[in-house]
Amino acid sequence: MLDLNVITQLVFLSIMFSLLQFPLWQKIQEWDQWLFIKLNSGLSNPVFDAIMPFLRHGNSWAPLYLFFAVFVLLNYRGKGWWWIVFFIATVALTDMIGTYAFKHNFYRPRPCADLDFSYRVHFLLDQCSGSSSFISNHAANHFGMATFLFVTFSHVTKKWLWLAFVWASLIAFAQIYVGVHYPLDVLAGALLGIMIGSLSGKLFNKRFGFSIFDNKPTMSS
Repeated sequence: MLDLNVITQLVFLSIMFSLLQFPLWQKIQEWDQWLFIKLNSGLSNPVFDAIMPFLRHGNSWAPLYLFFAVFVLLNYRGKGWWWIVFFIATVALTDMIGTYAFKHNFYRPRPCADLDFSYRVHFLLDQCSGSSSFISNHAANHFGMATFLFVTFSHVTKKWLWLAFVWASLIAFAQIYVGVHYPLDVLAGALLGIMIGSLSGKLFNKRFGFSIFDNKPTMSS
């Protein structure tokens, strides 16, 4: 059964999606664009200009993904393989839901592609995608990963797990800074990722569960 947090997030996403279909969306969009300008242009500086395009790409984090894969396989063996399967499934679900449930049903031009707004955008990439800005799949995918990591390892150690959400937040912020997403796109993506990551993490814990560097489950199957 879905827990209260997941239901709350799902309802929030549904309400947000509904708002996009009504005139109230015009006012929300004004606020969203105002905040976008504050974050995209107001915070612009040479350091961020250099690092944010790098941070936003999933391929830039391939060594981190490889580290996690090696870590769980060395310490949890068979369960480590299942952890990798669930991890990949989490990303696949967030990406597919973001694309088919949101992007294909509501088209919102990206800041860099909006002819009436793009002149105000501090754009840092070579080209601007023509796909819908809502929602941010980058934010959804990485918050999904961060949440799955937190849920599956929280009973093993909590000391450094909060860094997963810092990492996801940096990647989400980078989408705004380089000019490809509005804050609302990122917020909705983050909520979707948290919802999917929570579900997949709890399912993994229920079926497998990690203990501290051995093969005994901490939760019953």
